Amino acid sequence: MAKKKKQKYPSFIEKGIRYLQCKECGDYQSVSSKSIIATLCSKCLNKKIPNEPPKAQYVPTGRPAGWHWMKEFVDVDGNVFHKGKEISKLKGTLPSTKIKPKKKKKVKRRTKEQILLDRYKKKKKALKRKLEKNKK
Repeated sequence: MAKKKKQKYPSFIEKGIRYLQCKECGDYQSVSSKSIIATLCSKCLNKKIPNEPPKAQYVPTGRPAGWHWMKEFVDVDGNVFHKGKEISKLKGTLPSTKIKPKKKKKVKRRTKEQILLDRYKKKKKALKRKLEKNKK
């Protein structure tokens, strides 16, 4: 068996730090030891590592938010929960819990003109108060 001849990669020293060329892409990387003969940059290393499949995403249960904080909650299937823990003995004995949707508040955005008018009214009130104090 013939030994493979080790390839020498170009390097240089600048301000006391040794730089060595990456095996794959040819970018220069700083190295700590003089005994290092070849290097691989982080980009090339990441390309060699296989991608993992994405983790399972959140799947909604169909239960409302905060159901596990309720003293008693019965889902559509008839499962009964007391403070988030299932009580299998009571399955199907109680009617499902009806959740009332929260009323959404309508928030009106003020225009720039309305903001300026409100600011003017506030200043006017403050000036009136100041004048009344000065008169007394």
